[in-house]
Amino acid sequence: MSEKHEEYRRRFTDNDPINRLLEKLVLDVRQFTENQLTQIKRLTRIGTALSAEKNLDKLLEMIVVEAQKFTAADGGTLYIVSDDEKELNFAIVKNDTLRVSMGGTGGKITWPPVKLKNSEGNPNFANVSAYVAISGKTVNIADVYNAKGFNFAGTKKFDRDTGYRSQSMLVVPLRNHENDIIGVLQLLNAKNPATGKVISFSAECQEMTLSLASQAAVSLSNNRLINDLHNLLESFIRTIATAIDEKSPYTGGHVRRVAELTMEIAQKINSTKEGHFTDLHLSDDELRELRLAAWLHDVGKITTPEYVVDKATKLQTVHDRINEIRTRFELLKKEYYLEIRQSNDSGSRTSRKSGGGLNALIKQLDEECAFIEGLNKGSEFTKNEMIRRIRKIGQRQYSLDGQKKPLLSENEIHNLCIRRGTLTDEERNIINNHALVTYKMLSQLPFPKKLRNVAAYAAAHHEKLDGTGYSMGLKGDELSLQSRIIAIADIFEALTAKDRPYKKGKTVNEALKIMRLMVKNKHIDPDLFNLFVKEKIYSDYAQRELTPQKNDA
Repeated sequence: MSEKHEEYRRRFTDNDPINRLLEKLVLDVRQFTENQLTQIKRLTRIGTALSAEKNLDKLLEMIVVEAQKFTAADGGTLYIVSDDEKELNFAIVKNDTLRVSMGGTGGKITWPPVKLKNSEGNPNFANVSAYVAISGKTVNIADVYNAKGFNFAGTKKFDRDTGYRSQSMLVVPLRNHENDIIGVLQLLNAKNPATGKVISFSAECQEMTLSLASQAAVSLSNNRLINDLHNLLESFIRTIATAIDEKSPYTGGHVRRVAELTMEIAQKINSTKEGHFTDLHLSDDELRELRLAAWLHDVGKITTPEYVVDKATKLQTVHDRINEIRTRFELLKKEYYLEIRQSNDSGSRTSRKSGGGLNALIKQLDEECAFIEGLNKGSEFTKNEMIRRIRKIGQRQYSLDGQKKPLLSENEIHNLCIRRGTLTDEERNIINNHALVTYKMLSQLPFPKKLRNVAAYAAAHHEKLDGTGYSMGLKGDELSLQSRIIAIADIFEALTAKDRPYKKGKTVNEALKIMRLMVKNKHIDPDLFNLFVKEKIYSDYAQRELTPQKNDA
């Protein structure tokens, strides 16, 4: 083509109105397509962000913020349907012009909820957000002051109080995967990005907002489902712990107190600014894992017989056998009385039980009975001479149904010879076995990855740093920090407990003195104990759980 022909073609096409129109149309289509792609990409990114957010407050806030950005809206409100589906609760309220930010991370909203039914019990269609929640329909209003069918008295009062002018409004429902409406998103005053002038929400904005609302509802439902499962798990665990405590009237509240004290220690570790734990911080997941382990640390006691857990005296089984022994002493005394009477009637003067000898013997029996009663309490250490005396008393015989029987059975002698406390070695092994049973039970549960250490933490609370604890004989670095924390809490609670039948609770200072010895003997973690004392972690616990007489620190 010659240069003249090219110049002629260029002049013709440049001046052709149809070609110019076609070119403009192509550009407009291209621009529209690019805008659509941009919006779709943005919507995809928002959906990904919503799905990734695990914090419920942040998720609720993100829904409103992203919807405002998406539609260039000046304000946004998110309502959540109440559990009983009778009202809409304010979750998030934002207004850029008025610089209002309530709900979520912005603080609690005190505004009353929107009723879904009026005073007559009929659907509250007068309120636009209630109407959308009930009907599931989207409402797009150009100007709320000219809208018909809805009562905007509240909106107009808000405008009068603040000097604001509410105009365009877009209200869309949030539906979950079961098509149930779980919330309502309300956007206010769309703005022209170029001029800042308030405009109506376009059909395009409406469609995109509905898409965003759908993604938001799915993310919100998933988040709430996860939280509900977490709450269900923790509630179930606390119920099991309460049931274990209720097996015995003497351990009621033990698990709760240990769990609360455990978390107070953990929180103090996280907040400390100096010392051994300065660079240590337990994450939210680690704190939750520790909390569950503390609540489950005694779950193995579900297999421990009540008579062992509740054994208040050495002779206690289903009942305290000291009463039977008292009866035997009385029978033996009656035998002696009867013997001396028969001796007097026969005129014999050879009986060793005659006269003052009988009184001395009766006195001796009373002393022996009192001795047995005192030993039965288990409040003092049983020395060798005491054991010899027990066995000697046990050799006495009394008559029952014409047969001679030992005053004390072998089992009763065995129990009375317990050196310290009220439990025999066999019974102590039964109780100690609860730690191993705890591990056996919990290790079979399919805990999620973030809770995989619950069984190990819970079962190791009776282990000692020197390896002399139970049930696995762990020592040193084999013991996790979490297990050591539960151990400190468990020991302090046990020492100061006021409801044990076999001992009086120690005062705070007495308990701390005993724990210092345990540190010296390498039984408990010295750094944790130092933190426990230095930060006075025991103080709030003592005020909450102990009597003023026991809180002497």
